[in-house]
Amino acid sequence: MTTTAPRLGNALARLLILAAALLGTLLAGAAPASAHAALTGSDPKDGAVVATAPKEVNLTFSEQVAMSADSIRVLDPAGRRADTGEIRDLCSGSVVRYGVGLRAGLPDGTYTVAWQAVSADSHPVAGAFTFSIGAPSTTSVALPDQAPGGGLVGVLYGIARYLAYAGFAVLVGGGAFVLVCWPRGASVRPVQQTVVRGWLTLTGATLAMLLLRHPYTGSGKLSDAFDLAGLRTVLETKTGAALTSRLLLLGAAALFVAVLFGAYARRTDPKEKKDLSFGLALGGTVVAAGIAGTWALAEHASTGLQPGVAMPVDILHLLAVAAWLGGLTVLLVALYRAPSVERSAVERFSKVALGSVAVLAATGLYQSWRQVGSWSALTGTRYGQLLLVKIGLVAVLIGIAWISRRWTRRLAEPSPVGTAGPETPAVDGDLDRDEDLDGDLDQGEDLGRDEDLDLDLDEDLDLGRDKDEDKDLGGGSEAGAPGGAGGAVDPVRAAQLARQRAAVATARRKRERDADPERTGLRRSVLTEAAVAVVLLAVTTVLTSTEPGRTAEEAGRSATASGPAAVPDRPIDIRLPFDTGGVDGKGVVRLSLDPGRTGANALHIFVERPNGKPLDVPEIKVALTLEAKGVGPLPVAPDRIQTGHWSASGVQIPMPGDWKIQVTVRTSEIDQTTIDKNVKIG
Repeated sequence: MTTTAPRLGNALARLLILAAALLGTLLAGAAPASAHAALTGSDPKDGAVVATAPKEVNLTFSEQVAMSADSIRVLDPAGRRADTGEIRDLCSGSVVRYGVGLRAGLPDGTYTVAWQAVSADSHPVAGAFTFSIGAPSTTSVALPDQAPGGGLVGVLYGIARYLAYAGFAVLVGGGAFVLVCWPRGASVRPVQQTVVRGWLTLTGATLAMLLLRHPYTGSGKLSDAFDLAGLRTVLETKTGAALTSRLLLLGAAALFVAVLFGAYARRTDPKEKKDLSFGLALGGTVVAAGIAGTWALAEHASTGLQPGVAMPVDILHLLAVAAWLGGLTVLLVALYRAPSVERSAVERFSKVALGSVAVLAATGLYQSWRQVGSWSALTGTRYGQLLLVKIGLVAVLIGIAWISRRWTRRLAEPSPVGTAGPETPAVDGDLDRDEDLDGDLDQGEDLGRDEDLDLDLDEDLDLGRDKDEDKDLGGGSEAGAPGGAGGAVDPVRAAQLARQRAAVATARRKRERDADPERTGLRRSVLTEAAVAVVLLAVTTVLTSTEPGRTAEEAGRSATASGPAAVPDRPIDIRLPFDTGGVDGKGVVRLSLDPGRTGANALHIFVERPNGKPLDVPEIKVALTLEAKGVGPLPVAPDRIQTGHWSASGVQIPMPGDWKIQVTVRTSEIDQTTIDKNVKIG
């Protein structure tokens, strides 16, 4: 029983549809501003109520960020700028902190701090928070709903990133496949077209990313892609330099492709071809490593733990991916469009793929440890969950590759003598077929259903020659007629013969393909590998734009710390949600202890409803306890100043330490609750 492999056109269409659908789903589900730098602290803190206006606002980040002159904006309740616009670099050692000065004489009310920057691994990050001077107030500030890196620009930039990875894999992996596995493929046109399209895809995607970079990290408006001033700013950044370097290296890659499919393909002398092959392999490796380095120098590997080790590991990882997935793509094209690919070439690629998997396993293990850091981050963060999906896809891909190796081993076995027949022609060791039409017509094989058509073609050709001879006897051919001295050929009949010859050749190739079940099985397994590779590449693209698990956990720990550390001459500000269980029993207590150090302090308490409006409660009490020293509880009875505002002066803190602040809120005669939080004082 013979099997029929799927047509390449339909198979590629299914792959493209699958890639587009999966990429759209992943991009839609990903947070557009999922950058890799996180805000870990601020002064004043989010929601703080300070007695006097601070001189500046400071922001602390988990890793280095790039700041512009407008990266930190402080807006008063009316939406006017309250900052001086001068960004100060306050970084010290491993602490990444930036600040902006405030204008003098700021009135009381709620102020909004809006910030936007670019993390060290090229992704935009932004956010906003509020603090109040004196007492909270209403504010007219409206922040944009769209996060940086989102919207249409974010989608287009994500697609360009995906196409860049895909083009790199096909360009590098395809060239390696030809040089290492199938040198004769350099003269096969479908293989040439595939590698050249990989180069075009990578070049076009890089240009698109360079143009979209300014709106992607800034305004989010597609029209800003053609802003020359913005493009000039991008070129001065690390990412802009990496993209520009990639374009320059792609010029060298174009020369490599031209030589590979030009001079190398035409070489016939074995020694000359070997020397040229060595030169191409050496130069191609350098160029490929350089292109991979443009990702390593600008993204994940360039920041965080051990960047000096992470960058070369990342380059090796990308080269291994390209050698495996890019070579797989070219093999798929060769199996469908050039059935004469030698069995030895498939076996060599199988060994290359096995080596690539080993490199991927080693480098991927290191990258996973570096970016995740803990088992809890592996399962409890988006990055870790995507990484688990990627690991699962790699495992599936390895399983399918193992099946492909089984088909490859079967291909390597010689066909038993006598098994060939009219319906199953014997296949020689390299399955070489002359694609030339005249060679097909001269072959003495039994072609089954094609035999009658061949005979008809022979008769038609003989008839054409007889007519030409008659014309010669009757006076020769017309001057300048096609066919030379032998006479002219009827163009209509010639076109019919050409179509018939093409039909014969197509039928013959189909019969030869279907008569080789091992090769059919290999085609199908390689097609399945390519489909999984498309999904794997999409997941990897989204993974590179997601905040690493290690960073996400560090930011979470900073946000849920036991309490803020006291800063000299700065109040301690905390938020305590409560629920007494009765009517109007839910709300938030905002507590400010000024100056937040040993000695006398002023205590301000603001009680708010969940919607932020003041909540009037019958009673509120505060107690301070230093459990480590056995001090307390020290009761504090604040006085009601106005609706939702309670205050106490002269609150004594006898010694520094980790103090527990307990707040008891009563919302009715019977409904009350006690909430507490630890803060470090002194």
